[in-house]
Amino acid sequence: MLDDLSLLRVAPFDDAIENVERLISSPNRAFLLGAGCSKCAGLPLTTELKDLVLARVGANTRQILGDVIAAFRGAKSSTIEEYLSELVDLMAIAKRRADCEAEDQRIDLGGQQYSLEDLSAALKEVRTSIVKCIKINADIATHRQFINAVHRQLQSGKREPSQPVEYLVLNYDTLVEDALAIERVPYSDGLAGGATGWWDLAALSSDHLQARVIKLHGSIDWVILKDEIFPRRIREGILPADIEVAEGAVIWPAVTKYRETERDPFAQLARIMRTVLHPPEHTFPVLVVCGYRFGDAHINLELYRALKESEQRLTLLVFTEMEKPEGVLKSWHEDPTLRNQVRIHAKNGFFHTVANISESDLPWWKFEVLARLLGGER
Repeated sequence: MLDDLSLLRVAPFDDAIENVERLISSPNRAFLLGAGCSKCAGLPLTTELKDLVLARVGANTRQILGDVIAAFRGAKSSTIEEYLSELVDLMAIAKRRADCEAEDQRIDLGGQQYSLEDLSAALKEVRTSIVKCIKINADIATHRQFINAVHRQLQSGKREPSQPVEYLVLNYDTLVEDALAIERVPYSDGLAGGATGWWDLAALSSDHLQARVIKLHGSIDWVILKDEIFPRRIREGILPADIEVAEGAVIWPAVTKYRETERDPFAQLARIMRTVLHPPEHTFPVLVVCGYRFGDAHINLELYRALKESEQRLTLLVFTEMEKPEGVLKSWHEDPTLRNQVRIHAKNGFFHTVANISESDLPWWKFEVLARLLGGER
């Protein structure tokens, strides 16, 4: 059953919607999309992946992952990304000890001792399981509607924007890329080629692009070949005998993936994100945030810096299932130097310079509702 949009047709929420359409029609548009945007396609949220992964992995990995999860007991919220981050951090400790030739190189976890090889094998199996949980038949009707609205309906009768729409994607899935391709919107995700491709950062600078997809957490269709650093895309069923895959899924947790080196694809993608968030002077960028729980400290810091350094030019349109602003959103809303730049469309109201509270839940925080609104439905 479709969500009722009638609550969004009355003041002050109708004015907020009009401003959304106006701002997203800006030539300097970017979208930060989190896992919540994939739920409508039938994919699991990061909060749901834990149980799905635990059911798929072997006994040793289940024990290691279970001990990692137990370490988060009492946490207000934690997802598979926090557990992956913890696992990678433990691997880094074990490797540092090994590099120093320490006597004790094993990691104590839940009363058990694990080697770097144990932890590495567990990480690999968890990643493989995540891919299997995500690589399912998905309904991308909403994503197609969203892409069509952003690239065609909102631009109808207007001059084609001089720069591509930026999609900063936190998900491992390929729904945005698939929808762009089906709707025949020229785009790049940093890999040249096609179903089989190679890393080529210059592909993101092509003149004919109408969209750039920046996969900040990696992608389920990226792999790392032996003795290589940058990702490839290898179509299933054609892996040549002389090519060996070192990593079958290039996905990295939020905390650990930003390593400052030019020979690291995630560092390159993070630099592009900063460029998107810090555009040239005399431009007024708009960043739409949807499906993101603001649980990635690195992303939050980048957003905060961009807001502070933009001289009031950057506008954030946030669509969140929070009933009202919490955490960093609350601090930004209450900060007199930032509140005019942050427009928060929450479940229980619209929060901008002031708070406009609704007596009933507002559905605009859902990605599928946002797609309908951008498509002109009222």
